[in-house]
Amino acid sequence: MKLALLLLVAACGSAKPTPAAPAAPEKFEMQGYQLVLLRRGPAWTPEQTPETTKLFEGHMANIQAMAASCKLVIAGPIDAPETDRTALAGIFVFDAKREELDGLLKNDPAIAAGRLVPEIHAWYSDAQHAKRCKPAR
Repeated sequence: MKLALLLLVAACGSAKPTPAAPAAPEKFEMQGYQLVLLRRGPAWTPEQTPETTKLFEGHMANIQAMAASCKLVIAGPIDAPETDRTALAGIFVFDAKREELDGLLKNDPAIAAGRLVPEIHAWYSDAQHAKRCKPAR
């Protein structure tokens, strides 16, 4: 019995595993996004006042609301010298149709006040975002 068990263990230990079939490469797909470049607008100033602080707080609240809906994929500021009154100030990338952007951007107090001016561009990139981020309905 011990000899049979030893032979079985030896046979199993020396068996070569069959190689697994290679995984099929994931198909890369492109998806349309909306790239919004936020430029400093005619009402932009480098000074911080109670009014500009309130506008910035509203701007951040709007960013959080758009992100919670999964329409806004990513957003962030761009460093620029304070002396450049028309510099790029930030970027939004939306997973939304162009027709939806006016409704989303009009809620931004910094845009409404003219401190920021949006430039909207159709942009294409990896479609995997849509599979990872599903808004709660």
